[in-house]
Amino acid sequence: MPGMDMNLPLTLTLLAAFAGLTVLSGWLGARPPDLRKENPRLIPWRFVMLLAATVSIFLIIHALTVLGLKTDPPAQY
Repeated sequence: MPGMDMNLPLTLTLLAAFAGLTVLSGWLGARPPDLRKENPRLIPWRFVMLLAATVSIFLIIHALTVLGLKTDPPAQY
């Protein structure tokens, strides 16, 4: 699609946001549940942490590609 180019500043901004979401959701998911509360936890924080970490890994790979790292397939002999 024309105009949907992810340049380096956008990639790094999204990487920082998803890395922060990974840390936050990891911290929230590691807290022990408080059974005295009326409302249980409704957000699966550990699953959110895994999704955010996966997106962060893909954004790291994309940032390295934008910076010029070549990922050519191995040579076939």
